[in-house]
Amino acid sequence: MSKAFLKDDAQGERIIVAARPPLPPGTPNYVTPRGLQLLQTERAALIAERARLGDGKDDGANDDAERARQLAALRERLEGLEGRLSSVQVVQTALQGEVGFGATVTVRTLSGRFAGEERRFTVVGVDEAATDENRVAFTAPIARAPSGPKVGEKAHMQTPRGKQTLEVVAVDYEQA
Repeated sequence: MSKAFLKDDAQGERIIVAARPPLPPGTPNYVTPRGLQLLQTERAALIAERARLGDGKDDGANDDAERARQLAALRERLEGLEGRLSSVQVVQTALQGEVGFGATVTVRTLSGRFAGEERRFTVVGVDEAATDENRVAFTAPIARAPSGPKVGEKAHMQTPRGKQTLEVVAVDYEQA
């Protein structure tokens, strides 16, 4: 694990801060307008929490060592977030009818184990991805496969179990 994610505090205990989802080398941090808002909201919450802990308003947790650990973890999270924000490129979603960044796509699997199944997902930035909300990072194979086709066109996706053929059933863009 990278030293950036394991830091020793004054007490010698290790603080583990989860890494942000990786971006491929040389790839800008593409985000939707919604994704940028989420990152800015996260930053504001972390800054507010740091101020609360720094002011000693820790709601009964008067342990200075624990406060120091929490502040160190917050500092690490903020550094990672600031790095992401410094490379943000907001993508305006205006490719109506064609699959691209920000699109909500419905695909039907035409071959393989899941033949006949339909999936609906929105192509978003890596920090905005959330499988429980069907928001898929633009770096994911399912998002890359249909990038560019229009409704009715086919795309191919390589999976560990082999190649799948997908058909683009619907493309829609949210107005964020």
